[in-house]
Amino acid sequence: MNPFHQILGNNLVANVTNFTVWFAVTFWVFLETQSVFATGMIAGIYLVFTAGLGFWLGAIVDHNPKKLAMLGSSAVSFGFYAVSLGVLLLAPTGAFADPFGPYLWVFVLIVMMGVIAGNLRSIALPTLVTILIPEDRRDKANGLVGMVTGIGFLTTSVISGFLVAYTGMLGVVIAALVFTALAFLHLSLVAIDENRAPSEPGTPAEPKRVDIAGTVRVIAAVPGLFALIFFATFNNFLGGVFMALLDAYGLSLVSVEMWGLLFGGLSTAFILSGIIISRLGLGKNPLKTLLWVNVITWSVCCVFTIQASIWLLAAGCFVWMLLAPYAEAAEHTTLQKVVPLERQGRVFGFAQSVEQAASPLTAFLIGPLTQFIVIPLMTDGAGAVAIGSWFGVGPARGIALVFTIAGLIGLLVTIIAFNSRYYRQLSAAYRTGPDDRPSDGGAAEANPA
Repeated sequence: MNPFHQILGNNLVANVTNFTVWFAVTFWVFLETQSVFATGMIAGIYLVFTAGLGFWLGAIVDHNPKKLAMLGSSAVSFGFYAVSLGVLLLAPTGAFADPFGPYLWVFVLIVMMGVIAGNLRSIALPTLVTILIPEDRRDKANGLVGMVTGIGFLTTSVISGFLVAYTGMLGVVIAALVFTALAFLHLSLVAIDENRAPSEPGTPAEPKRVDIAGTVRVIAAVPGLFALIFFATFNNFLGGVFMALLDAYGLSLVSVEMWGLLFGGLSTAFILSGIIISRLGLGKNPLKTLLWVNVITWSVCCVFTIQASIWLLAAGCFVWMLLAPYAEAAEHTTLQKVVPLERQGRVFGFAQSVEQAASPLTAFLIGPLTQFIVIPLMTDGAGAVAIGSWFGVGPARGIALVFTIAGLIGLLVTIIAFNSRYYRQLSAAYRTGPDDRPSDGGAAEANPA
């Protein structure tokens, strides 16, 4: 098995572990507290730290071997999970039932820091695609990355649902410790030729610093690249609605075990999408693919909660999961083509920070907004009176209304982006951009297909 496939497999184990912890703590907190406010805060905590640490994590990736960065990610996650196990065992009975209790939020913060440490891998992986895969096959390799993400979601949702139902968070944390250690040990045995020579002979090595200003200059030098990042930022602003409310809405319709199984089944859409991309690619213009994906997904968002139906919700989620790898692969393929390799870690980190910066605002606001304004509005307020006869009334319908509004806004913004000059500029830059693939780096043996 070549190094690229071994890295994908290792990342699969790490992603399943970290996502299981994230899903599980969200399920568990909602079941313990019955508070949408609390689940919204968990999403906000994740996104705040993701946004704040992206620059720094990107610099770590650029200034260190990618394998070392990934090993460090696993080591830090293991440390936080070990501390969280201690908090869980030492907390008094009933300490986690209070949605404002200190034990709950100390535990959540520690666990989420372990999850967030895994973001170092998500920045390092696309830079390894640039190193190991020739430019004309990177879109297909990015499709395989999306497929691995899909497999992770499939197993994650099933595992987390059953672990929470039958073991609580104790089983989740113990499993996280075991599999994080296994991922570390396996990766330590994988040989990766990273070919870390400077892009030009005789160029001195860059100082090991975050260098936000230099990263901004690199991005600004590519016409339309800032617009792509800000477009993704706005999508994430609306996407914070899903992070904060989707689990609560799903759990209002079915049990936690059924929700986990259903989400696992739906996640096969990720796998199907990854297989299709790895075979067919993204077309000549990944940006066009990205925008069409957004048109379809936001249109679906307008209607997938229009009635209180688990089947309608399932159909909408399937479409979202089928198309999400296309959007991620399109953005990664574009950045890998137009950004020099030695800067890609910081650019991916910058994109992660900026794109995620909007989502905490949504996640922090949408939980309280839904809990204290929209739910009452759709329970016995003006919304229930105006549209309740066909839309439905009650807490779950308040959450559903938020999804519908988010879909309408997302669709409008995507149509505007499709007709912008930034779209045309970046499409032209992609067509004429240099191939920054190193001269060797093992590309020949790392055919993603």
